[in-house]
This record gives sequence, structure tokens and C-alpha cells, in this order.
Amino acid sequence: MSCPLIANADVMRVTRLDQCGNPVCGEDNGFVFDCFSSLAMNNNSDDGDDIQYKAANGRVCGFRRGCPTFKGFDLELNVFSVSPELIEILTGNPVYLGYDGTPIGFDTCSIKCDTGFALELWAEVLGEECAEGAQGQWIYFLLPWVTNGLLGDLELGSEAVTLQITGSTRAGGSWGVGPYDVQPIDAAGTPGPMLTPLDSACHRRTFITTTPPPVPSCDYAPVLCDASVS
Repeated sequence: MSCPLIANADVMRVTRLDQCGNPVCGEDNGFVFDCFSSLAMNNNSDDGDDIQYKAANGRVCGFRRGCPTFKGFDLELNVFSVSPELIEILTGNPVYLGYDGTPIGFDTCSIKCDTGFALELWAEVLGEECAEGAQGQWIYFLLPWVTNGLLGDLELGSEAVTLQITGSTRAGGSWGVGPYDVQPIDAAGTPGPMLTPLDSACHRRTFITTTPPPVPSCDYAPVLCDASVS
């Protein structure tokens, strides 16, 4: 039995999704970054209705606690990087291009409720002995469908500027086992996609992996289409 300890968050990747929660394949549909300060995944649930039978004399004859319903996670992502590519994938608002077609800014127009993204996070692991040949160990978080990405309040002054993006997870989607290699698929440590897809009722998957996270970049990352996308 493993007893991992979560250290600091390391790398994050976002992937553009279509309206059905499918990964959108192509050169400009992913982004890998590490210039963020925190990611909060706050439970959103309904407490349900309690049922109580109370007699005329005030005695409680019966009581049943309401069953909570899990609605998903409300996300708060705080980033330092004002990357047009990242903001465009997270919010669905368009980038502003320079004379050579390179993104140099972004527009803030509306809340795009018909767009979405998947979010992956790698956090370093403490207290676990690495397998032979492994470069390290990480706890991998997958949120396969996030919608309603919104850029929060922005205040510019003499201190460091942090951008906050909020969103909420959805169940379902069509991430399947994903378009990326995120875990070993054999005893030799060969990187591959997840071994089983996330259930359609689930909002998050978390597991330990020895497959290293992708390398951060300041450009779009390609999302490749192959048989692993389902």
C-alpha cells in the first residue's frame, strides 16, 4: 500500500473541448504552463431535504437526513502568465494577432458557456520510493470537462499581478482515455494513455504516475488525434 504525500504543484495542461466534451485535435488546441500560484477545486453540492415526523406533543417520531447531491467542482485558478493562448482556451474569447499572425493579446467579450476545456495537473510526490528507471513520481489530477471559464477582476498597481480564472466541472463528456500519454502501461514503464476511461458520472480522476509531465511552453501545444481519443 502506497502512502504518497502531495508536495507542490508542478505543471498544468489545458486542452480545448467542443460542445460535447470531445478533445479538439490540432496544432492550436492545447497549452502547457507552470506559472501559476494555485488551483482550488471547491465542492459544489446540494444538501438535500431532511424528512422529520414531529408529533403534536413535540416529540420527534422519525427523522431522515437528506442525501447530498454532488454537482461538481467550482474552480479557481490563479496564474501569473498573461498568455493570450492560455486565456483564449480557458475563456473562449479570441486572441488579438500581430502583423505576423502571432497572438499578442486577447479580447474580453462575453462568457462563452458553449465552450470548455480539460485540465490536467501534476503535483510532486514525497515519501514514495521511485521505481527502477523512473525519473520521478507525480500525483496526476484530471478534470476532463470544465465550462464557463471566466476571467476575474484585474487590478494593476505596484505589486505583482495575478489573473484569476473561474469555471465549473461537468460530468459526462468524451475524454475517454485521453489523447496523451500520462501513465506507464507495462512493467518497463512505457508511457501510454489511461488504461480505462473515466466514468460518465465522474468529475475528477487522481492517481500516481511515473510518466513525467509535459514541458511548459509559451506557445500553443498540439493535440494529436489517434485511436486513444474516444
